[in-house]
Amino acid sequence: MFRSLSFILASALIATIPHPAGAQAWPSKPVKIIVTFTTGGAADLTARILGEKLSDTWKQQVIIENRGGGNGSVGVEAVQRSPADGYTFLLLANTHVINVALYPKLSFDLFQDFAPALMTTTAPLMMAVHPRVKATNIAEITQDLRARPGKVDIATCGVATAHHFAMEIYKHATHTVAVHIPHRGCSPAVVDTVSGVVDVVMVSLPAGLPFVKQGKLRAIGITSKERSPSAPDIPTFRESGMKELAQFDVENYYGLLAPTGTPAEILRKLEADVRTALAAPEVKARLSGAGLDPYILGPVQMTAQMQADVEKFKVAIKVANIKPE
Repeated sequence: MFRSLSFILASALIATIPHPAGAQAWPSKPVKIIVTFTTGGAADLTARILGEKLSDTWKQQVIIENRGGGNGSVGVEAVQRSPADGYTFLLLANTHVINVALYPKLSFDLFQDFAPALMTTTAPLMMAVHPRVKATNIAEITQDLRARPGKVDIATCGVATAHHFAMEIYKHATHTVAVHIPHRGCSPAVVDTVSGVVDVVMVSLPAGLPFVKQGKLRAIGITSKERSPSAPDIPTFRESGMKELAQFDVENYYGLLAPTGTPAEILRKLEADVRTALAAPEVKARLSGAGLDPYILGPVQMTAQMQADVEKFKVAIKVANIKPE
């Protein structure tokens, strides 16, 4: 009897000892994913498609918060300042990696202030034109730009984005001159092109593909090495027949970062649950329909790619003479 009572008292005492946050049932309340871009773009779609699946898995709401401004810095800083408790994450895009290469001073350190969870998806970029433009492929639009240097506007999703980067690399490779019209996100860039304010747009495939399907834009090329399974009829820049573009390859990728100090147990569970979500047939179908493809890298491989890309972008920035605007 005494031993039984002692066991009960000891068990009760152990139960009162606080456990690390990562060891508790997680998530026990809504989880927030901050996207530093406007709604409708590839980053936003990635977050929303995954968020809905994770909500079903966790039985907790996943809130997608679009917080633009400062070329993504406003949203990044918001996550940086958040508690490292596993309830606020950043939807990483390679635009954030480009910023590290382009801007000498940032208010955050992408590698020290954040912990990687995993890479999730990738999406090629697309060059598209208003239907009134005669060009039907990359070679023809290049001829037009060479014939009218500085007379053609090209819209992008913003300064120092992957879209801006791809446009500058293209211009440098083809020795063409065009006027860069940066927008605050892919959606407004597409709207201005559809409405005829600009003739050409460099945009993420997910943001532009619906308008191509509706006949409001004409896709003339995508920037990836190979054609996208989501849009197999759109040729790559490499297929243009132009030797200057034979090695062209620029893609957007997306992943999840947490504030440094987030419990490792939470990051491991997040990684496992996102991997499961990305393997679900309905998620694959939604991603494909939006122009996105699963691209899964664990935290170590994710960090290695980000670090390698910073160096790659530094070289490309110097070669193409890309300047912050």
